Amino acid sequence: MAFSSIEALLTAAKDMPLWEAILRSDLEDRGVEQADSIEKMTLRWQAMVAAVEGYDACERSASGLVGGDGGRMDAAPRHYVDSYGQQVIATALKTGECNACMKRIVAAPTAGASGVLPAVLIPLRGRHSDEELIRALYVAAGFGQVIATRASISGAEGGCQAEIGSASGMAAAALTDLQGGSPQQCADACAMALQNLLGLVCDPVGGLVEVPCVQRNVVGAVNAIAAAEMALAGIGTVIPCDEVIDTMRAVGDALPSSLRETGEGGLAATPTARRLVLS
Repeated sequence: MAFSSIEALLTAAKDMPLWEAILRSDLEDRGVEQADSIEKMTLRWQAMVAAVEGYDACERSASGLVGGDGGRMDAAPRHYVDSYGQQVIATALKTGECNACMKRIVAAPTAGASGVLPAVLIPLRGRHSDEELIRALYVAAGFGQVIATRASISGAEGGCQAEIGSASGMAAAALTDLQGGSPQQCADACAMALQNLLGLVCDPVGGLVEVPCVQRNVVGAVNAIAAAEMALAGIGTVIPCDEVIDTMRAVGDALPSSLRETGEGGLAATPTARRLVLS
C-alpha cells in the first residue's frame, strides 16, 4: 500500500468502501491479483483465530512470568463488563501469552502488540461473517501502513505508543468501519485511540515481551473499543489523524533511550523487576 497520509486514504475512499480502496492500493503497490491479496489476508485471519483456539492455560513462558491469565479470565465471573468485554480481555491475554510462549501469532503490527486486533475482532465472529472481519483487517492494515510511514511501529524507536498505540488505532478504525462508520469516523476513531496512548513507554522487564506487555494488549483493545464507540456516536477529534500520528513520532523521538525497549527504565528498573532478572 502506498498511502502516506490518512487524508490521502480518505480521498481514495470517496467513491468506494474504505476496505476496497486499501485493497486496490495493495494490488497496485505489489502488482498482485485480488485473489492473491485476499488469500493472504485470510491466512492471517485464520492464524489469529488458530492462536486463540489453540491456547493452553497450562503453558508458561520460559521465564515463568507469563501464562494462564487468559484461562483465568475465561473462568472468572463478570463484574463490570458484558460477555463481549470479557472475551476481548481474555483474547488479548491469550494472544500475548502465546507470543511469550513462542507460539505462532500474527504481528499486527508487531509481536508485542499482537493481541489487540484479535481481541476486538475474534469475539465478533458470531455477529459478523469472516468475510466482513477480513475486510476490517484491510482497514486496520491501511491505517497501520500510514502510521508506520509517518511515525513508527517499533517500541525501540518510539516507545510502546508505537506498538500498542498503533495497534489500538488500527483496531479502532477497523471496528468503526465494521459497524458502518464513515471513512472520516474511522479516522477520528484512530486519532482518538492514538492520542489516548501518546507517551506510553516501552519498559519490558528483563527485556522480554512479557511484563507489562501482555496486559497492555488489553488496554489497547479496550481503548480501541471506546474510541470506536465515540466516533460512531458522532464525536470527532479536534486534531486531525495525520497530525496525531506526526505527534506520536515527535513524542517518540523525545523519549529517552531508557524508555524505548532497552529494559533500563520504567517498570523494568523497579526493585522487583531487577530481582526477577537476577534470579
